[in-house]
Order: sequence, then structure tokens, then C-alpha cells
Amino acid sequence: MKTLPPIAVTCGEPAGIGPEILAMLAQRPSDRHRAARFVFLGDCALLSERAQRIGLAPTYVDYDPVGSRHRGAIEVLHCPIAVPSSPGHPDPMNARSVLATLERACDGCMAGEFAAMVTAPVQKSTIVDAGVAFSGHTEFLAARSRSPRVVMMLVGGEEAAPLRVALATTHLPLKDVAAALTRDSLRTTLAIAERELRDKFGLKAPRLAVCGLNPHAGEGGHLGREEIEIIAPAIADLRAQGADVEGPIPADTVFVPNIAGRYDAIVAMYHDQGLPVLKAASFGHGINITLGLPFIRTSVDHGTALDLAQDAALARGADPGSLFAAADLAIALASRSTSASAPTFL
Repeated sequence: MKTLPPIAVTCGEPAGIGPEILAMLAQRPSDRHRAARFVFLGDCALLSERAQRIGLAPTYVDYDPVGSRHRGAIEVLHCPIAVPSSPGHPDPMNARSVLATLERACDGCMAGEFAAMVTAPVQKSTIVDAGVAFSGHTEFLAARSRSPRVVMMLVGGEEAAPLRVALATTHLPLKDVAAALTRDSLRTTLAIAERELRDKFGLKAPRLAVCGLNPHAGEGGHLGREEIEIIAPAIADLRAQGADVEGPIPADTVFVPNIAGRYDAIVAMYHDQGLPVLKAASFGHGINITLGLPFIRTSVDHGTALDLAQDAALARGADPGSLFAAADLAIALASRSTSASAPTFL
């Protein structure tokens, strides 16, 4: 694999498990890891202290934008926290420093300074408590990059037969989902998913399955008309453009393994329709990727794990598998963007 430009890795909530799993990434023995140049974005002292707390000693050095590489070291782009952080106890005073890491990584990706960004989890409630309207990384990065529409997709399962689940709506109360679904919005979601599977994942003719919203995909209109009036017409629009899209299919059917295996991705109508299935199959090793951004962004499939972060012994045993998988996918996708012959990964 060719040497890549830096991949930005944000440390997430300072009181969460992010600093510890970043330390585990820094010391991970892996061919994929060695093929990348990681730049951690966070508070230098915090990252070192939290690594030492779990018995690790990664070599952290200052980020060098010019591009010189330090063998065996991880570069850190210092983003200072506002107040000391106590593991397991988020402080709203640090919310804006958390957002500063996201802004810096996003801006660096937009400028071509970074090849991709990987994000550790943030504590949404703490950011909101600081007076910032924040519903998640996905929406924040879309606004920062002025992307008109993005799609949240999680990836899990085996590398040879991955399960990919994209969402038509993201962080909405369930009562608002039906009203948020329109033919235009769903058509855009399907178009982004189909395009990104081709362009970023290297699939020549992606096959998409689309869930119904209602039980039994509406039962011919007896259990809801969204399938008839919104979902089926959006699918027809994509088919007319040559896309391989099927549905609406009942969600309790399409995730059956021998059916799900026919498709490259499944588009669920709302967050808790698709993600529980994926997380049941691969929690702790799943990957969140934002489609529709002008750069590559991957993330972990879990939260800040404040309960683990609070106890050093539990933090030491935290599973970094999702961060490792997110980093591997970022490397693979960044490599693909510079080499048409790079292998498909997930």
C-alpha cells in the first residue's frame, strides 16, 4: 500500500473511553496500521495520562504538517481541553474543545491535508448542556462541510460478506419518522448510497434492498400507505436511472441472513429499524461511515462508555475492536481513492 497522507483521529469526549482506545490503536501491531500515518486530535497531556493509566506508553510527538514521519510514533495535533477531565464525568466546559477537534479534522480533510477522519465517540448530552445544538457527528460534519445531504451507514459482519445498513432518517424521535420521509428525500438517500458504494467501495453494480416503514411493508395499504405513496415511487425513480434497487421489503424479512446476503446494502427507514440487527451481529467491531461527505469519515459503533472509563481496570479491558475496524476501513478507502486497483474492503 502506498504511503498515505495523514488520517485524522479525533479523541472524542475527554471523560469517555476515547483516549484509552486511541492509545490501544497507537500500539496496535497491524500491517494496515503500519501502512497509515495517524494524527490524533486531542489534548496532548490528557492522551498521555490516560494511556499511562491503563499501562500503555505510546510515543506521542507533535504533529508535523510538512509530512515528516516519526518511526514508531503517533503525531498529536494539540487541541487543549478547557478544564481538567475526570474519567467518567463529562464537563460541559470541555464541549467546545471537543467540537474544535471535529472542526479541525473536517477542515483538514476538506483542504486535502488529511486523507480521512476517524472519530471516537462524543457525549451528545454534554455538548447540548453547553448550549450547543448538536444531534450527532453526522449532522455536524454535514453542516461544517456544507454537504446538502449525507447518509449514515453502519458496516459489520465478516469482511468477505459484510452487512451494510444505511439509514433514510437518523436521530429523530420515532413519532417524527413518517413525516420526515418523502419521495424526494428517500430518492436522494438511495442515490447517495448507490453512488458511494460504487465510488468509495469499488462495487461496480451495487444491489440495494429497501425496507418498508410499517409491519409487513404496509400489508398492501392496510397497515399504512407510506410504502405505496413514498417508498415504492422512490425506488421506481432509482430503477429508471439504472440502479439495482428492490423493495419495499418487510424489515423482519430482509435481515434474514440468506436474504440479506443477496444485497450489498440494506436501506432502513429509521435508526432503530436497522441498527439493532447490525449491532447484534457485530457490536464492538462495527463501523459507522458517513456517505455523501466530500471526504472519508468513519467512526466507532459505540458510545463513550463512561462506566468503563471511570474505572481504570475496566478501561484497561475495553474492547477497541470498533476503532480498529474504523481505522482499517479509513485506510482502505483512502487507498482506493488513490489506486483503482486497491482491494475492496467491507
